[in-house]
Amino acid sequence: MSNWADLTTGKRIKALRGSDLTQQGLAEAAGVSYALIQKAEQDRGELSVGSLLKLAAALRTDVSVMLGQQAPRRGMSRDTRAAVRRLSDAVHDSALGGWEGVEDPSTLSELSGAHDHLCAAYWRGSYGELSELAAKVLLEGQARYARSTGYERERLGSVLASTYQFASSAALLLGQRDLALSALTSARHLAERSGDEVLCALLDSTLSWIYLRSARVPRAIAVAVQAASRIEPSFSRAARPQLFGYGRLMISAAVAASRRGDSVSADDYLSQAHAAAARLGEDEALYGTHFGPTAANTEAVGIAVALGDHGKALQLASRTELPRAMPKLARNRYKLDVALAQCAAGLYDKAGDTLIEVGLDAPEWVKHQALPGVIGQRIAKVSTSRVRSISELIGIPLVA
Repeated sequence: MSNWADLTTGKRIKALRGSDLTQQGLAEAAGVSYALIQKAEQDRGELSVGSLLKLAAALRTDVSVMLGQQAPRRGMSRDTRAAVRRLSDAVHDSALGGWEGVEDPSTLSELSGAHDHLCAAYWRGSYGELSELAAKVLLEGQARYARSTGYERERLGSVLASTYQFASSAALLLGQRDLALSALTSARHLAERSGDEVLCALLDSTLSWIYLRSARVPRAIAVAVQAASRIEPSFSRAARPQLFGYGRLMISAAVAASRRGDSVSADDYLSQAHAAAARLGEDEALYGTHFGPTAANTEAVGIAVALGDHGKALQLASRTELPRAMPKLARNRYKLDVALAQCAAGLYDKAGDTLIEVGLDAPEWVKHQALPGVIGQRIAKVSTSRVRSISELIGIPLVA
């Protein structure tokens, strides 16, 4: 484990704050009390996920860095740094017309195939592979897009927009918020030109997530709700893509509302998502994004956890079946929510087992998640040795 991982959470917050920002200044920037900052830096008490998000946003870092699962960006692994650099070059060079290939760029069919492989890499948490595929699709795709017309141009616009969206999501998971926004900006320009209202809606779902990760919760809710209102379907005769986009946006709104403790709004948005999922009748994928009954059910568990209703979360989880086709990252994100609920119910052994399942199933992805650190800290209250054994097993630091 690195020296950064060996520090306590309080010492990491203090180090990230530095000498240029006072405790009072951090409290004001994060929108929390001065007393909370004092207690946090002295490692007194337990920070909520909401407070962690606010502090991370004010410190311009990621929650996983504050919890010691990742070192500050200068401490990234070589492979992660390479993936981020390749992703950044692909996003910016493609937007500026930076492809210098000698031969003709790949065909629409070839680029569509590469896009599909990129989606699969994202859902596996394979960021190195994703960055390589993104470079191919974005650089060659933009070159072909500039000279195409008609149907080919329309389809290329959708493929490029979706690829920028995945680049945005990957950048956010790797702690690169500005890169995520830059990629999403390019995606929105292309989607708007293609006239694909459902793709535009899905991009707004990603934007809502970016705002949520930046602790701008009201903005996250507003973006999702406004986008949903633009494509709100008539459930008796709505097209499936429209139902899909609306349901996905209602999930985004419900998740964001739960993070601010607004159970009434969260339940209302979630009921709309369930209605759309029921109308679809089965899980579907559109532009590499997934929605359907499984997504509605698993997200309901996370929303219950965020609202502090851990009994309900565990009850919902007991009735939720995960299909084999469920994407790896979606499955493991759900399991982290279950582990949090298990901790709250005093089921620490089960929470530890769940965390091990996640770490072994998605080892690269889990390094960039904040919740394992939160779960580890809670299990450590009962057994530090148990947490240290989990840390060694899954290869990420969980406690100092």
